[in-house]
Amino acid sequence: PKPLLFLTMRTIISPTSLLPLALFAHGCAAFLAPAPLSSLLRLAPTLKSALHHGPVAAKRQPAASLRMQSNPDAEEEASDSGIRQLLGVRGGSRTQNKWAIRVQLTKPVTWVPLIWGVACGAAASGKYHAIWDGASFSEWSTDFTKAIVCMFLAGPLLTGYTQTINDWYDREIDAINEPDRPIPSGAISENEVIAQIWVLLLGGLGLSYGLDKWAGHDFPIILALSIGGSFISYIYSAPPLKLKQSGWIGNYALGSSYISLPWWCGQCFFNVDSFNPQVAVLTLLYSLAGLGIAIVNDFKSIEGDREMGLMSLPVQFGAEKAKWICVGTIDFTQLGVAGYLASIGETKYALILLGLILPQIFLQFTTFLKDPIKNDVKYQAAAQPFLVLGILTTALACGHHTW
Repeated sequence: PKPLLFLTMRTIISPTSLLPLALFAHGCAAFLAPAPLSSLLRLAPTLKSALHHGPVAAKRQPAASLRMQSNPDAEEEASDSGIRQLLGVRGGSRTQNKWAIRVQLTKPVTWVPLIWGVACGAAASGKYHAIWDGASFSEWSTDFTKAIVCMFLAGPLLTGYTQTINDWYDREIDAINEPDRPIPSGAISENEVIAQIWVLLLGGLGLSYGLDKWAGHDFPIILALSIGGSFISYIYSAPPLKLKQSGWIGNYALGSSYISLPWWCGQCFFNVDSFNPQVAVLTLLYSLAGLGIAIVNDFKSIEGDREMGLMSLPVQFGAEKAKWICVGTIDFTQLGVAGYLASIGETKYALILLGLILPQIFLQFTTFLKDPIKNDVKYQAAAQPFLVLGILTTALACGHHTW
């Protein structure tokens, strides 16, 4: 998701909106994909890519070239294939560069939600020092540096570990759905993949312990969260549990890992005393919206999931029923959170959240519900900025509220 509406939000919420961190999250995506906005929207994150677009045969290249000349979108998409490869989304070109392959395995496009989650947790802590709040440059720069290091933990290291280990255990299903992925295509050896998994995992756990020391925690809460999240990542992908085989449990594990865990990490790092049962329950409930987003990514892989025995919700219920389950979990979760914020007196934030939910519902009816297989990327590109801004709105309400 690309945070596209920061300036709008900045005018209606308090300065504790952590604009620098929001811009950093956007900047990560912009740095990784310096393409026109229309291209970036097409590169919106999908947590599980499935459909393979194979290379065009040499004898068909002239015809393909003529079609691209008459189809500017196809030409621009072809020009983005190198970026797609690096970001780890479908439609990317093949490469022999081993470092590019290693980066591809970590799927950088999926780092952004975790980076955003850390920013939301920092906002919820109520202890992030912003320069416009009167903080000195020393205070602001220190907190900004802390946030960047915490984002590096959540994004490149532990999300990179999660995506690499998921590709490792998905190598058989990827041979069906995406045979050009690095592992099934043989672009990287098995030993190199295993080494990358261990480097990212141990690097993440080591850094998390360092963050606990930096924050002066008596109990290493960041390390504990990192171990817990890494364990969930393992049992999500690996047998015998392989949570992803269950559409409900697997997608909720995915949703909570992308919403709750980075939020908790950021909040505990900046102010462990601000983390309480109410915040824990609220974020776990919000993760139901993440479950819905995870379902969006299941539609393209129905064929491969069915063949491999993965009981995704589209496989269990069919595409028609699953698409309504998907949008229902996304919408009703957010409406429930808005109602809760109103009930504790945070009416302003509740109304902002409601205003961010309505565009998502509109986009569901105009894109996703019409054809969830064809329009999944288009829907996520347009709707997820509103979803992630809603998460930030909730975090700001938590940081503002005195429990």
